[in-house]
Amino acid sequence: MNEIIAISIITLLAVISPGADFALVSRNSYLYGRQSGIYSAYGIACAVWIHIGYSLLSLSFLKHHMPNLLDVIQYVGALYLMYIGYKTFTQRPIVELTASNAAQRWQAFRQGFFTNSLNPKTTLFVMSIFTQLLSNQNHTSTLIGYGVFISVSHLFWFMLISLFCSTPAIRNKILQQQMTINRLIGSILSCLGLGLLLVH
Repeated sequence: MNEIIAISIITLLAVISPGADFALVSRNSYLYGRQSGIYSAYGIACAVWIHIGYSLLSLSFLKHHMPNLLDVIQYVGALYLMYIGYKTFTQRPIVELTASNAAQRWQAFRQGFFTNSLNPKTTLFVMSIFTQLLSNQNHTSTLIGYGVFISVSHLFWFMLISLFCSTPAIRNKILQQQMTINRLIGSILSCLGLGLLLVH
C-alpha cells in the first residue's frame, strides 16, 4: 500500500510540473482548438508507453551495455524541443478560428508523441520509478498496472489543460496576445532543449 501511495504521488507531481508537454498542449489548444489539444494529449499518453516499454524490457541491459543509446535519445529530444520552440516562436498570428481537421489532429498527435517520447525528463522519471519497482520484485502484471496509471494520468491532466486553454473566453484572450505568448513558449521550449544539450 505504501508503494502504491508513493508512486501515485510521485507520478501526479511529475505530470503536473510544467515542461515541454505542458507548453505543447497549451499551444495547440489555444491556436487550433480543443481537438488539437486533446489529440496532443493522446500522443503524450501513447508515448509514455515507449518509456515504460524499454524500462520493463531492457532497463538493466541499457544501463550496463548500451549507456550511449540513452545519451542519443536525450540529444535527439533536446534538438526536437529546440525545433518546436523555433516553430512556435515564429508562428504567424491566427486570424480566423477554424475547426480542427483530420490533418491538424494527426499533426497534434505526432507532436505530442514525439515531444514526450524524446523528452529526457520523462525518460528519467519513468526509469527511476521502474528501477525501484523492479528492485522490489514486483510481478509483471503489477508493473503493467503502474504503467497504465502513469499513462492515464498524463492523458487526463493534459486533456484538462486542453479544455482550459480552448475554452472560448480564455482562448480569445490568449489569442489577443498570441504573438507574445508564442514567443514566450517558443523561448521556453528552446531554452529547455539548449539546457539539455549543455548538460551533456
